[in-house]
Amino acid sequence: MDIQVQNSLVINGTTVTVRQLEALAAVRSEGSQTAAARRLGISVPVLHKYVSAIESAAGVHVLETTPAGSRLTREGEIIADMVESMSHRTALDRGFTVCCSPVTEDLVMSVISSLKIPGAHIVVSDDEYSIRMIREDRADMAIIDDPLYLFDADEYEMDEIGYMGMVLVDNGPEFIRYRYGAQRVAFMFLDSEDRQYTIVSDTFSLSELLGSGKSFFIDEQMLIRKNIRLKSAVDPNILKHAVTAIYRRDDRNVARVMKALKQRNK
Repeated sequence: MDIQVQNSLVINGTTVTVRQLEALAAVRSEGSQTAAARRLGISVPVLHKYVSAIESAAGVHVLETTPAGSRLTREGEIIADMVESMSHRTALDRGFTVCCSPVTEDLVMSVISSLKIPGAHIVVSDDEYSIRMIREDRADMAIIDDPLYLFDADEYEMDEIGYMGMVLVDNGPEFIRYRYGAQRVAFMFLDSEDRQYTIVSDTFSLSELLGSGKSFFIDEQMLIRKNIRLKSAVDPNILKHAVTAIYRRDDRNVARVMKALKQRNK
């Protein structure tokens, strides 16, 4: 039995078809109307017709021409993002998916590997994107490092899996901020101490963080798992924070993962 789910949008009361939306997505992906038409197996005039239908419904331009090709306008990006989100929600073949940050990546990978959940996936990103994945029903569970993000996710089930301390490497008033972990909690500590500091840059790279020569915060467990020794200017327990799992529904896989995460994070 072949079952498919196809998405269409209603914009200002006008239905925009799947094929028209595919044209918009193809232009965003290819960066060129000619390349997009070739990818879809249609002529450029037909692609123009599809895009014009979307613009007629939206009442605004969704594409703009640049010296390098074509790109979506802000309104076009909004439409394309919604279509992508809908596609993920209606996917019939998505396996059990867990989101986490590099802080808990090793822990999550170890648990998922040991449980041997068929078709399981792990998405590594920051807390904000992990919550977005849950909201768009693209993930079943997200492991959140920064407890302040939980105020934005109070509609979901939550369960603490443990606690982590943070290390402060003090190289002066200039800080480089790591994009992962409970950074907002850490900088709130500096504010509570009335310490003068400046955040001069942000980084996704651990090696850039460690080699920056600037002051920074990093979760203690991340250093332990990577066998990195750093002297902290404060007791890591002062900056201890909860690591929390959020999820839409408590099914068998969620329960198994939760149990294993708590056991390994003791």
